[in-house]
Amino acid sequence: MRIYDGSPRQDFEEVLRSIGAYLDQRGMKDVIVMEAPDGFIVQGLARVGSSASTWSETIGQMTKETMTFLDEDIGKFMDESVARRGTGPKAQLPPPGRYEHAFRVIGHYIDEQKPKDMFFFEQDGAFVLRLHVVSQNADHHELAEFTREDVEALIARGPTFRLPPRPTGAQGASN
Repeated sequence: MRIYDGSPRQDFEEVLRSIGAYLDQRGMKDVIVMEAPDGFIVQGLARVGSSASTWSETIGQMTKETMTFLDEDIGKFMDESVARRGTGPKAQLPPPGRYEHAFRVIGHYIDEQKPKDMFFFEQDGAFVLRLHVVSQNADHHELAEFTREDVEALIARGPTFRLPPRPTGAQGASN
Protein backbone atom coordinates (compact mmCIF):
# COMPACT_ATOMS: atom_id res chain seq x y z
CA MET A 1 0.00 0.00 0.00
CA ARG A 2 1.43 3.28 -1.06
CA ILE A 3 -0.02 5.19 1.91
CA TYR A 4 2.27 3.17 4.19
CA ASP A 5 5.47 3.16 2.14
CA GLY A 6 8.38 3.64 4.50
CA SER A 7 6.30 2.91 7.59
CA PRO A 8 7.43 0.25 10.03
CA ARG A 9 4.06 -1.50 9.68
CA GLN A 10 1.86 -1.94 6.62
CA ASP A 11 -1.34 -1.94 8.69
CA PHE A 12 -3.59 -4.05 6.50
CA GLU A 13 -5.46 -4.71 9.76
CA GLU A 14 -6.75 -1.15 10.05
CA VAL A 15 -7.14 -0.58 6.29
CA LEU A 16 -9.20 -3.73 5.75
CA ARG A 17 -11.19 -3.10 8.92
CA SER A 18 -12.25 0.30 7.60
CA ILE A 19 -13.13 -1.13 4.17
CA GLY A 20 -15.12 -3.85 5.95
CA ALA A 21 -17.05 -1.22 7.91
CA TYR A 22 -17.94 0.51 4.64
CA LEU A 23 -19.12 -2.78 3.11
CA ASP A 24 -21.21 -3.52 6.23
CA GLN A 25 -22.91 -0.12 5.87
CA ARG A 26 -23.69 -0.95 2.22
CA GLY A 27 -25.05 -4.40 3.10
CA MET A 28 -22.70 -6.12 0.68
CA LYS A 29 -21.90 -9.84 0.58
CA ASP A 30 -19.73 -12.33 -1.32
CA VAL A 31 -16.86 -9.89 -1.71
CA ILE A 32 -13.57 -9.88 -3.57
CA VAL A 33 -10.75 -7.57 -2.47
CA MET A 34 -7.72 -6.91 -4.65
CA GLU A 35 -4.86 -4.58 -3.91
CA ALA A 36 -4.01 -2.18 -6.72
CA PRO A 37 -0.97 0.12 -7.04
CA ASP A 38 -2.97 3.12 -5.80
CA GLY A 39 -5.57 1.52 -3.53
CA PHE A 40 -8.03 -1.39 -3.65
CA ILE A 41 -10.60 -2.80 -6.02
CA VAL A 42 -13.57 -4.31 -4.21
CA GLN A 43 -16.38 -6.25 -5.82
CA GLY A 44 -19.42 -7.70 -4.13
CA LEU A 45 -23.13 -8.26 -4.26
CA ALA A 46 -25.44 -5.50 -3.06
CA ARG A 47 -29.19 -5.43 -2.75
CA VAL A 48 -30.82 -2.75 -4.90
CA GLY A 49 -34.43 -1.78 -5.34
CA SER A 50 -35.57 -2.91 -1.90
CA SER A 51 -38.16 -0.88 -0.07
CA ALA A 52 -40.60 -1.13 2.77
CA SER A 53 -43.77 0.86 2.94
CA THR A 54 -47.17 0.55 4.56
CA TRP A 55 -48.57 -1.00 1.37
CA SER A 56 -45.86 -3.36 0.23
CA GLU A 57 -42.44 -4.72 0.91
CA THR A 58 -40.03 -5.27 -1.95
CA ILE A 59 -37.01 -7.50 -1.43
CA GLY A 60 -35.13 -6.09 -4.40
CA GLN A 61 -32.47 -7.91 -6.34
CA MET A 62 -28.80 -8.62 -5.85
CA THR A 63 -26.47 -6.92 -8.26
CA LYS A 64 -22.70 -7.01 -8.60
CA GLU A 65 -20.95 -3.76 -7.75
CA THR A 66 -17.31 -2.94 -8.36
CA MET A 67 -15.68 -0.10 -6.44
CA THR A 68 -12.22 1.38 -6.58
CA PHE A 69 -10.91 2.87 -3.36
CA LEU A 70 -7.89 5.09 -3.88
CA ASP A 71 -5.35 5.71 -1.13
CA GLU A 72 -7.12 9.01 -0.30
CA ASP A 73 -10.45 7.15 0.14
CA ILE A 74 -8.80 4.59 2.41
CA GLY A 75 -7.28 7.37 4.53
CA LYS A 76 -10.72 8.97 4.88
CA PHE A 77 -12.33 5.64 5.83
CA MET A 78 -9.64 5.05 8.44
CA ASP A 79 -10.07 8.54 9.94
CA GLU A 80 -13.85 8.03 10.10
CA SER A 81 -13.42 4.59 11.64
CA VAL A 82 -11.03 5.83 14.33
CA ALA A 83 -13.31 8.80 15.08
CA ARG A 84 -16.37 6.54 15.31
CA ARG A 85 -14.65 4.16 17.72
CA GLY A 86 -13.18 6.99 19.78
CA THR A 87 -16.39 8.90 20.51
CA GLY A 88 -19.14 8.39 23.03
CA PRO A 89 -19.80 5.56 25.42
CA LYS A 90 -19.31 2.11 23.94
CA ALA A 91 -22.95 1.22 24.61
CA GLN A 92 -24.07 3.98 22.20
CA LEU A 93 -21.81 2.89 19.34
CA PRO A 94 -23.27 0.55 16.75
CA PRO A 95 -21.65 -2.88 17.00
CA PRO A 96 -19.05 -3.61 14.33
CA GLY A 97 -20.43 -5.56 11.40
CA ARG A 98 -19.37 -8.93 10.12
CA TYR A 99 -16.93 -7.62 7.50
CA GLU A 100 -15.39 -5.09 9.85
CA HIS A 101 -14.55 -7.92 12.28
CA ALA A 102 -13.50 -10.47 9.67
CA PHE A 103 -11.39 -8.06 7.61
CA ARG A 104 -9.61 -6.86 10.76
CA VAL A 105 -8.41 -10.34 11.72
CA ILE A 106 -7.52 -11.22 8.13
CA GLY A 107 -5.63 -7.93 7.92
CA HIS A 108 -3.73 -8.84 11.09
CA TYR A 109 -2.69 -12.13 9.49
CA ILE A 110 -1.60 -10.30 6.31
CA ASP A 111 0.47 -7.82 8.37
CA GLU A 112 2.32 -10.74 9.96
CA GLN A 113 3.19 -12.17 6.52
CA LYS A 114 4.50 -8.83 5.17
CA PRO A 115 3.43 -9.41 1.56
CA LYS A 116 4.13 -7.19 -1.41
CA ASP A 117 0.61 -7.71 -2.75
CA MET A 118 -2.61 -9.41 -1.69
CA PHE A 119 -5.94 -10.63 -3.04
CA PHE A 120 -8.80 -12.46 -1.34
CA PHE A 121 -12.35 -13.53 -1.91
CA GLU A 122 -15.23 -14.75 0.21
CA GLN A 123 -17.23 -17.92 -0.33
CA ASP A 124 -20.04 -18.77 2.12
CA GLY A 125 -18.40 -16.89 4.99
CA ALA A 126 -14.95 -18.41 4.35
CA PHE A 127 -12.08 -16.46 2.81
CA VAL A 128 -9.36 -17.60 0.40
CA LEU A 129 -6.29 -15.39 0.43
CA ARG A 130 -3.42 -15.10 -2.03
CA LEU A 131 -0.31 -13.22 -0.93
CA HIS A 132 2.66 -12.24 -3.09
CA VAL A 133 5.62 -12.61 -0.75
CA VAL A 134 9.10 -11.37 -1.61
CA SER A 135 12.17 -12.67 0.22
CA GLN A 136 15.91 -12.34 -0.33
CA ASN A 137 15.96 -15.57 -2.33
CA ALA A 138 12.85 -15.29 -4.49
CA ASP A 139 9.30 -14.15 -4.72
CA HIS A 140 6.30 -16.46 -4.67
CA HIS A 141 2.58 -16.64 -3.99
CA GLU A 142 1.17 -18.18 -0.84
CA LEU A 143 -2.40 -19.33 -0.37
CA ALA A 144 -4.30 -19.37 2.91
CA GLU A 145 -7.88 -20.28 3.69
CA PHE A 146 -9.92 -19.06 6.62
CA THR A 147 -13.07 -21.09 7.19
CA ARG A 148 -16.05 -19.43 8.83
CA GLU A 149 -15.01 -21.15 12.08
CA ASP A 150 -11.41 -19.90 11.70
CA VAL A 151 -12.65 -16.34 11.28
CA GLU A 152 -14.95 -16.61 14.31
CA ALA A 153 -12.09 -18.02 16.44
CA LEU A 154 -9.75 -15.22 15.31
CA ILE A 155 -12.39 -12.61 16.08
CA ALA A 156 -12.81 -14.08 19.58
CA ARG A 157 -9.02 -13.89 20.07
CA GLY A 158 -8.86 -10.43 18.48
CA PRO A 159 -8.61 -8.36 21.66
CA THR A 160 -5.44 -10.22 22.64
CA PHE A 161 -3.52 -8.90 19.62
CA ARG A 162 -5.33 -5.63 19.01
CA LEU A 163 -3.11 -2.61 18.67
CA PRO A 164 -4.22 0.95 19.36
CA PRO A 165 -5.52 2.70 16.22
CA ARG A 166 -2.80 4.31 14.14
CA PRO A 167 -3.32 8.02 13.47
CA THR A 168 -3.62 8.95 9.81
CA GLY A 169 -3.65 12.10 7.76
CA ALA A 170 -2.28 15.43 8.94
CA GLN A 171 -3.19 14.68 12.57
CA GLY A 172 -0.82 11.71 12.60
CA ALA A 173 2.15 13.52 11.08
CA SER A 174 5.02 14.35 13.37
CA ASN A 175 7.77 16.87 12.83
